[in-house]
Amino acid sequence: MTKKIRKLSFAKRVSFCLNKSARRLCQLIADKQTNLCLSADVNRASDLLSLADTVGQEICLLKTHIDILTDFTTDFIQQLHSLAQQHHFLIFEDRKFADISHTVKQQYAGGIYRIADWADIINAHTVPGPGVVRGLQEVGLAKDRGLLLLAEMSSTGSLAQGAYTEASIAMAKQYPDFVMGFIAQHQLTENPGLMHLTPGVQFYSESDDRDQHYISPEQVITQKGTDIIIVGRGIYQARHPAARAQQYRKSAWEAYLSCC
Repeated sequence: MTKKIRKLSFAKRVSFCLNKSARRLCQLIADKQTNLCLSADVNRASDLLSLADTVGQEICLLKTHIDILTDFTTDFIQQLHSLAQQHHFLIFEDRKFADISHTVKQQYAGGIYRIADWADIINAHTVPGPGVVRGLQEVGLAKDRGLLLLAEMSSTGSLAQGAYTEASIAMAKQYPDFVMGFIAQHQLTENPGLMHLTPGVQFYSESDDRDQHYISPEQVITQKGTDIIIVGRGIYQARHPAARAQQYRKSAWEAYLSCC
């Protein structure tokens, strides 16, 4: 039998978080009793808003891909922010920044999306080196935003492993006020102030017809030791997304409670 990884409760971890978004997220999870993130990979603003409204009560985070929307407007951002306040969840823009400091600052703060103005959390590849973190931090820290480093990925054949992952962990230690954790497939550090979010979570599939590898909510939390499950197609392609989100929420939360 696989031994469960023991952890502090989210409520107790708040005081360990140096990043303000991490503190908000830990407290939100403790209050709302959900460690489920919905990956809203839809390409119409109306569909994304409808999905956020439908499952908003079940999630702690809504993960967006803002650049796949075919009808993006600033009004959409206002509506999304209103839903986040109404349903009590944070917004995580899955932009995966991966460029030099000067470029990522412009991508984060400007352009048509102005991500820094509305996304509580963003993420970045560490391939460019620490400059990518510095550039993003110069924009986001003053706005109380948080950054997740892509230390591991759920796609088959990913090169984000070994020395790359170790370098990502070291980079997080360099910027403790801004880096709030990792996108990872298992717990990378025992520092309770850093969060671990795991994509590729589904109940019923081990892989899709492309390159995605899936793992169950219980495995992610109890065996891999991560904190938050990220579920996309398993929810938004379901016949009843709200009911399916409730199932994922229940499974992930019970797994978390068993580890505290």
